[in-house]
Amino acid sequence: MSAEEHSSFIQTPQQLVVVVLLAFLVPVFGILMIVHLVVDRPRADPAAMTPEAIAARIQPLGRVEFVDAGRAAAGARSGEEVVKAVCAACHATGVAGAPKIGDKAAWAPLIRRGLDKMLAVAITGEKAMPPRGGAPDLTDLELARAIVFMANQSGGNLKEPAEAAAKPAAKK
Repeated sequence: MSAEEHSSFIQTPQQLVVVVLLAFLVPVFGILMIVHLVVDRPRADPAAMTPEAIAARIQPLGRVEFVDAGRAAAGARSGEEVVKAVCAACHATGVAGAPKIGDKAAWAPLIRRGLDKMLAVAITGEKAMPPRGGAPDLTDLELARAIVFMANQSGGNLKEPAEAAAKPAAKK
């Protein structure tokens, strides 16, 4: 009789118990994962599939607008519209030292200088502020209205400029 010894990686009864348990648990776990994959399909938020939400996700990063540089002041935007569209980018948060809208202490010295001087600075730019607040299409009247709106929100009591009053201020 030739005695060939067979060797196995299971040497103790504890190892046998572990192997038997794993031989049972691993397939059961695999089956449960497959069932879960088949039965529970991924769901999207229904609000994410509305046409408005889709349009918001795929909107272009920027756009080009051609503006008539000599447009009439009759269609001029209000001070609040200009502030929301242009000025609030810096003046709402105080970026680069811009006086925050509503900060009476920061606006007090500027208000004392008067609308004409504030308008002249807004037209030419100062420190980190670019000329016309970075919106070259703004008319002098629109700039003046925006300044009055921000100053009045910050403790000032300036009067909204009329169209004729804004033009001489721009010539200074």
